[in-house]
Amino acid sequence: MLTFAETTPAADSPRPPRIPVRDFFKNPVSRGYQLSPDGQTLSWLQPWESRMNIHVRPVAGGEVRRLTGVKDRDIEDYLWKGNQTIIYLRDEDGDENDHVHSVQLSSGTTLDLTPFKDVKALLIDDLEDQSETDVLIGLNQRNPEIFDVHRLNVITGTLTLVQENPGNIQGWLTDHDGVLRVATTTDGVNVGILTRADAQSEFKEILTTSFREEVSPQFFTFDNRHLYVRSNLGRDKSVIVKIDSSTGREMETIYENPDYDVSGLGFSKKRKVLTEVSYADWKEQTHFLDETAKKLHARLEALLPGYQVEISAHDRAEEKFIVVAWNDRTLGARWLYDINTDKLEKLVEVAPWLKAAEMAPMQPISYQSRDGLTIHGYLTLPLGRPAKNLPLIVNPHGGPWVRDTWGFNPEVQLLANRGYAVLQVNYRGSTGYGRKFWEASFKQWGRAMQDDLTDGVQYLVGQGIADPKRIGIYGASYGGYAALAGITFTPDLYAAAVSYVGVSNLFTFMKTIPPYWRPFLEQMHAMVGDPEKDQELMAAASPALHVDRIKTPLFVAQGAQDPRVNKAESDQIVENLRKRGVEVEYLVKENEGHGFQNEENRFEFYEAMERFLAGHLHPD
Repeated sequence: MLTFAETTPAADSPRPPRIPVRDFFKNPVSRGYQLSPDGQTLSWLQPWESRMNIHVRPVAGGEVRRLTGVKDRDIEDYLWKGNQTIIYLRDEDGDENDHVHSVQLSSGTTLDLTPFKDVKALLIDDLEDQSETDVLIGLNQRNPEIFDVHRLNVITGTLTLVQENPGNIQGWLTDHDGVLRVATTTDGVNVGILTRADAQSEFKEILTTSFREEVSPQFFTFDNRHLYVRSNLGRDKSVIVKIDSSTGREMETIYENPDYDVSGLGFSKKRKVLTEVSYADWKEQTHFLDETAKKLHARLEALLPGYQVEISAHDRAEEKFIVVAWNDRTLGARWLYDINTDKLEKLVEVAPWLKAAEMAPMQPISYQSRDGLTIHGYLTLPLGRPAKNLPLIVNPHGGPWVRDTWGFNPEVQLLANRGYAVLQVNYRGSTGYGRKFWEASFKQWGRAMQDDLTDGVQYLVGQGIADPKRIGIYGASYGGYAALAGITFTPDLYAAAVSYVGVSNLFTFMKTIPPYWRPFLEQMHAMVGDPEKDQELMAAASPALHVDRIKTPLFVAQGAQDPRVNKAESDQIVENLRKRGVEVEYLVKENEGHGFQNEENRFEFYEAMERFLAGHLHPD
């Protein structure tokens, strides 16, 4: 059964003009707005020399200053450390070995604070309430597979070891005083939670679970005695509960949803109260636990009707807020809201060159898989065209253990603008639908997971929406694997395929994972397959080992520095298909990793993909 959102039918809307590819993928006017802790300075990311750099100005108005001058790769995110310093993480050419950088507001001086080759830095706690200069970070300098905890002075770069990793700890959590109090461990299959009473005590294990179960610490109660965790112990759906931090005993259920996993818990640092719980059905949803937060959200919704509204940042006093307003047809705008004056100031229209009226609505869809599961997803239909015999692009998400959500997607909108229907499928294994649905994906790469995509195609063909002779598939990462699997194991289904940093050989994929994934290798073996015990299964599911079945034209894109899907993955499939005379286009970027970050590389990829799909699927 197709279920549509309450949006304007695509066929009843006028056919939009042909929008340039680059309009969908060029850098926004600006994004990433934040406030200094004292609420006096506004910061954001804005293009300079085609790269996203940090800019600032006084909240009250005044001169805009560019703080950073990176020219090789965008700054993706950043945070304030005190009122005079900003820190951000960046890697080199997509290798994911992030370094911590700082920039001073007064002088613009930038420092690489972790200038170590082939070392990855993680931010553990920004110590917002404990220090004007220090943060806690993880570094895998001593052992590339694990992260030790260091205290880093962001002014001087001084590093002090706080906690050496004994070898099995994969995550750390501090209490509200910035004290390292929780560690999560794994032996590859079992997950342990260790806690301690204070900085001088030894860590002791309070819970051990299988990786199939989840007990994910969120943060401490405000008296630092107990823990709020996301848990599915004894349940199918993940819920928010409070546990005793010394015993692991479950004390209280904070919120549960009967149909969907709970994804997050929010709180007010100033007022020391829980504020909201988030989950996703077909849209992102919020359940409020606090009347003040609920009233604030309701006020913002009233001021910004027709948009999903979120608070993305605020000052320490919780009086000034950065508000994000968006929906499925626009990246929307960013606003500054002052709760004391009830004033809403527009900061930017993120991509004003894209008109919402010319974008296609993203509608929820559900259907039954061949083995009886309900599969949810989204169908985007091109504007101004009857929903009949349309060329269709299947767009499976990466992960694979994540999910697609409702919202603006530039890839989908480009395809819809060109006349394609686009199907996004939350196939089995997609998160948010409970443990049973997730576990149904184990060792099902190229099998039942792929069947869920095929069943979606057949459903739309049966409904008369999709033209069976003009079906394409495009995906990235696992989605790229699904594209390759689609043309390998259902060779008559697709007329064209695009694999973007996609896995082609499950054996080489297991051998080339980043070193800090190796502690999870047994878990990967249980979920994907063990190269020794499941050799036959993995061989059967590896497209690179069955190129003799492939006849569909293919476009492959790959970043040479990709630490997750090694370039050898793509080289294998391209070389073998070319030997057989199958049409293959191959785009490699030497300065990219797992996906193309630089604007000019995005342009080249999507323009090439547009030409390739049009040449084989012939949209009108």
